[in-house]
Amino acid sequence: MARLDGKVAIVTGGAQGQGEAIVRAFVAEGARVVIADIAEDAGKTLADDLGEAAYFVSHDVGEESSWTSLTEGLLARWERIDVLANNAGILRFGNIDTAPLSDVEAIWRVNQWGVFLGMRAVVPTMKKQRSGSIINASSIEGLGGMGSVVPYCGSKWAIRGMTKAASHELGRYGIRVNSVHPGMIDTPMTRDVGGQDAMDFGATKIPMRRVGVPDDIAPGYVFLASDESRYVTGAELAIDGGVTATHAFGG
Repeated sequence: MARLDGKVAIVTGGAQGQGEAIVRAFVAEGARVVIADIAEDAGKTLADDLGEAAYFVSHDVGEESSWTSLTEGLLARWERIDVLANNAGILRFGNIDTAPLSDVEAIWRVNQWGVFLGMRAVVPTMKKQRSGSIINASSIEGLGGMGSVVPYCGSKWAIRGMTKAASHELGRYGIRVNSVHPGMIDTPMTRDVGGQDAMDFGATKIPMRRVGVPDDIAPGYVFLASDESRYVTGAELAIDGGVTATHAFGG
């Protein structure tokens, strides 16, 4: 029996990278999935590839009206929401004194505000069902600091905190809320800001001596979405090749 049989899931940022791997893993385990993303071409191509088990919705996580439209359409189609994977996020480098405020605002709007709006959008349905799993994408930068990414790091710590608070608020309704903390993962987003040189250098700083790939992340989401994790809430799952098992020197 597939581990997610009968479940209906939303995956934000689901068109490519880690999101695509999560979508494919969910469908392979029996779930029906809404691929929610601003990347329309990639999202539609993925939905076509997966057939009736998935469909694409053009979605801006930072807009409340977009969440309303997404959830209303989903409920009209499949009548329930079992899983929300708040995966969408952006990364931009910049120092405290030089980062454009427009970049800071964009990071917080997508990463932090988007996660809050996502939880807010699905909770009423999950309360009625008395069940649900919300999985919020934080980062290893939500467990420790790193220079040149203060706004990004702040947003990921905020996600970690919101996850823990929400797990207390929603546990009585059978709704579980957990955070996932990926390390350096080879995706279009990370390559856009670093390229191959960053991948090669990053691998030398990881105990397992390799950068992760999206398929390293997806199984953790399957576990947290499934009933196997029925007593897991408010938890942090680091999938990072061992990076957060140690400490760093320098600045």
